[in-house]
Amino acid sequence: MTTVSLIVAALAALLHVYIFVMESFTWTSPRTRAVFGTTPEEAETTRLLAFNQGFYNLFLAIVTGSGIVATALGAHAVGAGLLYAGLGSMLAAAVVLLAAARDKARAAVIQGTLPLIAIVLLVLGSAL
Repeated sequence: MTTVSLIVAALAALLHVYIFVMESFTWTSPRTRAVFGTTPEEAETTRLLAFNQGFYNLFLAIVTGSGIVATALGAHAVGAGLLYAGLGSMLAAAVVLLAAARDKARAAVIQGTLPLIAIVLLVLGSAL
């Protein structure tokens, strides 16, 4: 169960690295604007905000990745703490997005599904 939860956690971290790249480096590109549903003007106006937000996503991925490494190295308590912090923050951000903008439900589900699954698997793995 732990191995599967770490794989799902890694997928969640990779997704957040991808979001980091879009928000911090390709925000004004047509492809990224299509993903986020922004016009060229909106993208240009919000570029600095997206750049900053992208780094939040990167930091969540780093915390989660650190938890994966710590767990793999046998530091299970440290790993669990880092995993719950990173994945929990990812999931919380998805809930906030859904609560703040119902029209962004698809994005919230994409952002929050992998962290939710990983958290459930981590809880189940620690209970067994």
